[in-house]
Amino acid sequence: MLALDKKTADRLDGLRRWLQLRVDLIPGLALCAVLAAGAMLLDRLPWLQAHGLSALTLAIILGFVVGNTVLSKIDRQCAPGVVFAKQYVLRLGIILYGFRLTFQDIGYVGLAGVCIDALVLISTFALALLLGVRVFKLERSTAMLIGIGSSICGAAAIMAAEPVVKARAEQVTVAVSTVVVFGSLAIFVYPLLHSLNLQWQLLATTDFAYGLFVGSTIHEVAQVVAAGVAISPAAADTAVIAKMVRVMMLAPFLIALAVYLARSKATQEQGKGWGMITGVRVPWFAFVFVAVAGFNSLQWLPALALEQIAAVDTGLLAMAMAGLGLTTDIKAIRCAGFKPLLLASLLFVWLMVGGAALNYGITAMLG
Repeated sequence: MLALDKKTADRLDGLRRWLQLRVDLIPGLALCAVLAAGAMLLDRLPWLQAHGLSALTLAIILGFVVGNTVLSKIDRQCAPGVVFAKQYVLRLGIILYGFRLTFQDIGYVGLAGVCIDALVLISTFALALLLGVRVFKLERSTAMLIGIGSSICGAAAIMAAEPVVKARAEQVTVAVSTVVVFGSLAIFVYPLLHSLNLQWQLLATTDFAYGLFVGSTIHEVAQVVAAGVAISPAAADTAVIAKMVRVMMLAPFLIALAVYLARSKATQEQGKGWGMITGVRVPWFAFVFVAVAGFNSLQWLPALALEQIAAVDTGLLAMAMAGLGLTTDIKAIRCAGFKPLLLASLLFVWLMVGGAALNYGITAMLG
């Protein structure tokens, strides 16, 4: 009986600790939820929509402001929930993001669109590594995150890659900041370039071609929509679809990145007597993300259900962004200096010039 009582007591003690941990999460999760709700309300303002500032961007800004002002007074109570939101709520949000995609999107932009998206992704990320690490001497994690945000889907891709590259909160925030700056700039620059091209007749173009260019090179989905609508609804539709195809490349990219980092680590340790690739941090949620997109391709769910899932997903991702902002110290961003912004500016130029060249050349070959 004594052994049974002790075993039961241990189980009860474990249950008590588990419940206590869940209770400890409530203050931080509530704070993230409030900030996310505020960001989603601000996202409805016409001026912010016109300038491509999404709820995710606004959530990280609100979190950053609160985290560097009043959070220090309540940090101990909120810390567990904020960290949970930044890590685990994020993964759920990335998984639900798959309900925004279908494999049918690939058919709309065709083989040319897929090739353009893939080459833009690979070339932009490779350029970020080359310039960031070798030229600007940035930490590899910072260069990778800036490259990922520029080459795939902005803040969501950066947050998804954070556990793979083991980045610090300030590195993630610096990378997201570059997406905000240059993605917002693209909203005005791209339509202007399109208008100038029509006047000067430098390149033959259509609304479809412009939409493909926008969707394959601009950072955030909201920014893609704003830049596309500025020309025509047809351009906006093509831009969004091209962007969604690019987003679908997030999962295989994260898996390839995890293998690359593990191989790089094994190569460095080989001189110490290690020859095997170990510690591959394959993001399991990337597989679920693809599975969800595959399920959504069957088109079994009604449009209303998909809208509701998208709203919930935006809320979850906004909570994760708020958690990121709350855990970012402004002093760390100051220490990052000017180099990350310079790297992002060069990538922005590449996305416009190199992206235009890739769009024109591949469309001519395969279109």
